[in-house]
Amino acid sequence: MLYKVYYQEKLNQVPVREKTKTLFVEAKTEGDARNKLKDRFYNIEFIQSVEGAFLEYEKQNENFKVLEI
Repeated sequence: MLYKVYYQEKLNQVPVREKTKTLFVEAKTEGDARNKLKDRFYNIEFIQSVEGAFLEYEKQNENFKVLEI
């Protein structure tokens, strides 16, 4: 399954909407997605599964790229 991860680049950075970044990661569960990103020291705000029409919409974005870990 594909997950969209909302995060701050630094672990100690306070979540601010304007500084929030996103990435996509392929994982079996939300917990698996968190485990794949734990060595990057991101301050993860939220992880959301992406499928169906939502996935098709995200694919239209020129910055859509799935992180391969």
